[in-house]
Amino acid sequence: MSASADQSNVSVSEESFASLPSGVELCYQTFGEPTADPLLLVMGLGGPMNWWDTELCVLLAQRGFFVIRYDNRDTGRSSRDPGRVSQAILVRAFLGRPVEAPYSIADLAEDAFGLLDHLGLESAHVVGASMGGMIAQTMAIDRPDRVRSLTSIMSTTGRRTVGWQSPILLPTLIGRRGPDREAYLAASLKVWRLISSPGFPFDQEELERRGHETFDRGVSRVGVMRQMIAVLTQPDRTAQLRKLKMPVLVIHGLADRMVHVSGGRSTAMAVPGSELLLIDAMGHDFPKPLYDTIASAVRRTADRATAD
Repeated sequence: MSASADQSNVSVSEESFASLPSGVELCYQTFGEPTADPLLLVMGLGGPMNWWDTELCVLLAQRGFFVIRYDNRDTGRSSRDPGRVSQAILVRAFLGRPVEAPYSIADLAEDAFGLLDHLGLESAHVVGASMGGMIAQTMAIDRPDRVRSLTSIMSTTGRRTVGWQSPILLPTLIGRRGPDREAYLAASLKVWRLISSPGFPFDQEELERRGHETFDRGVSRVGVMRQMIAVLTQPDRTAQLRKLKMPVLVIHGLADRMVHVSGGRSTAMAVPGSELLLIDAMGHDFPKPLYDTIASAVRRTADRATAD
C-alpha cells in the first residue's frame, strides 16, 4: 500500500447524528457510495470514531464498501450515559464480583442496530476491534439476519480464562488523564507505548495528532469506566458463537498485551468455518503497514457472504 491512500475518488460525508429510540445519540460518518456493501466499524474501549483511521476507511471504501464509523455512547461526540460508577465498583467487577452495570455490551450492540435503522440498512458487514469486537460478536448472536459477515479484531469471547489483560496495564488504564489537552496527550502516549505493536515503528507524531483530535472531540474518564464495567460484566459467548452461520474472520496480534491472543484463538475455535489470521509482532493497535492486509481480509470475508 502507498504511504497514504488516494481519497480523491471516495465520497466522505460530514459528521452527522442519529437519535435512537433509547434516547442515545450517536455521532457517525460515512465513506464511499451508499449503494456499495455496507460496512459498520465498531471501535473499542474509550475509542471514538477517529481511531478508525481515515486512511483505512478510505482503503475499505475503495474495496467496494459503504463504510460507517461512529462514536459509541460515552465517547467522542455521542451522548454520555447518566449511570454512576466508582473505583470501588470497578475493582469489584475486575475481581468478578456482582455489580450493577450502567449498561451492557448487549446495550451497545442495540445502539449499533439503531444506527443501521437510522441509515435505512437492514443488514451490514460488521467489523469490531477490542470491545468493539465484543459488540460485533453480540450483534451477530442476537440478530444474525442483520450481520452479513463478522470480523472480530483483537477481541475475545467473554470467557475470563482467555483473552486476559496484562496486569501491568491496569494502573495506567484507570489512572487520571489530567484536566487539560497536554496532560491527556501525555497519558495517552504512555498507554499506546505499552500496548502498541512492537514489530512496527512507533509513530509518535501520528499518535500525538490522534490524541489531540480525540481530546478535542470530547473525552470522559467516567464514560470509559462505564464501558469497562460493561466489558467486565459481559457473559461468556462461546456457546452462542458456535451457532453462527455467517462468514467470520478473527484477526489477532501475537504481541497483544491488552487482550491476550488466546481470546482470538478461542473466538475462532468457537465459530465453525471461521478464518483465523494471526499477525506476528502486532499488538493492540492498527499499524499502517497492516492496513492493506486488514482491508483485503475484510473484503475476502464479505465476499464469502456473497458466495454463500
